[in-house]
Amino acid sequence: MASTARTEYAEPDPAAVGFVMHLGRAMHSYGEASHRLEDILGALSDRLGLQGAQFFSQPTSLMASFGPVEFQRTYMLRVQPGDVDLRNLAAVHGVSLEVAQGLISPAEGSERIAAIAASPSPYGPFLTTLAFGGISGASCLLLGGGLREIVAGTLLGLGLRGFMLVAARVPRLGRVFEPLAALLVSGAAVALAHLGGPLSVLVATLAGLIVLLPGLTLTNALNELASRQLASGTARLSGAFITFLGLAFGVALGNRLATAAFGAPAAVQAGSLPGWAGLVALVVSPLCGVVLLKAAPRDIPWIVVGTAFGVGGGQVGASALGVELGAFAGAFAVGLASSIYARLQNRPPAVVLVPGILLLVPGSVGFRGLTSLMERQTLAGIETAFSMMLTAVALVSGLLIAGVIAPERRVRDPGAPTRRPRLSG
Repeated sequence: MASTARTEYAEPDPAAVGFVMHLGRAMHSYGEASHRLEDILGALSDRLGLQGAQFFSQPTSLMASFGPVEFQRTYMLRVQPGDVDLRNLAAVHGVSLEVAQGLISPAEGSERIAAIAASPSPYGPFLTTLAFGGISGASCLLLGGGLREIVAGTLLGLGLRGFMLVAARVPRLGRVFEPLAALLVSGAAVALAHLGGPLSVLVATLAGLIVLLPGLTLTNALNELASRQLASGTARLSGAFITFLGLAFGVALGNRLATAAFGAPAAVQAGSLPGWAGLVALVVSPLCGVVLLKAAPRDIPWIVVGTAFGVGGGQVGASALGVELGAFAGAFAVGLASSIYARLQNRPPAVVLVPGILLLVPGSVGFRGLTSLMERQTLAGIETAFSMMLTAVALVSGLLIAGVIAPERRVRDPGAPTRRPRLSG
């Protein structure tokens, strides 16, 4: 009986399996969420005729099995969460569609993925450094900072970029990068408060560290948990919590050391700026986000529009439902905009979705909560932490409901060509 079953089952095509695994590694490293990654790989496996395909994605590993249970072949890749790269994510998504539609073979698709990984970034080191300073300055204004806080936040963002370049050459710093970066930024903020005049040290510190705050990771973790990706969501949530703790500890230590060296900074309220300055920040922030997230230049208009949808929806929702629940309206608007973009451009919705919700994620709120707890302000810390979780849940709810109302087109959809895939080069 076993030999009969063996003859009825054809071994999976090595080129097809290789392409699916290469695609999974690439999408994982470019920032694709676990539930979408598993859906895409499953749909592609169906189109390539890989029977019984199953996938299990986690932040540090990707497992796949093919074939019936009796003859299952299992593969495992050790992966590490990489920086979000929206241009490469869209490029490998396009390759997956070409393979699924039979326009190119799986072997050719694997070669394309390797070429995409080797391609240089569209934005050089100088422009990336400017983006660090620009997004810190714009975030400082959105956090309520005045002119002095904006200047200080911009300088701190540029300094953080410099430290990242140094840390990239010293691998041992990677284990303590977040606490050490927070220590240096918070200490520099206190020094700037003494050298450049009184300013809100907390606002300047938050702006300088804005690119390290794991608000997006927290939102993705809750999104995965809501999608029943329990293992990946729990691991990602734990990672976000550890990052918060490391940043809060570094800020507390940096403040203490800088205060001992320079003296306690004067407690001042952040200055105010005219209303038009906020509009400038809403334009500068997504443009800097395009550079930091490595989005393709062709997607810049869509990203700016998606961000405007999110901010506008968030403001309308906040006025009607409150600040925390207002994030639901903003996320819902961004989710709809990203789904429309995905259908019109046939590209992954993350290209518009990720930059669009960056201004809505509760990273700064969670940081304030942990800082309050470390300063033994227990009640304020708990209240702030609850506000962070409520905001994150509201964001995830908005995204999920938007996905139900305007679902993206998948590889399995009948709208895709049904041409038989070529399984050999």
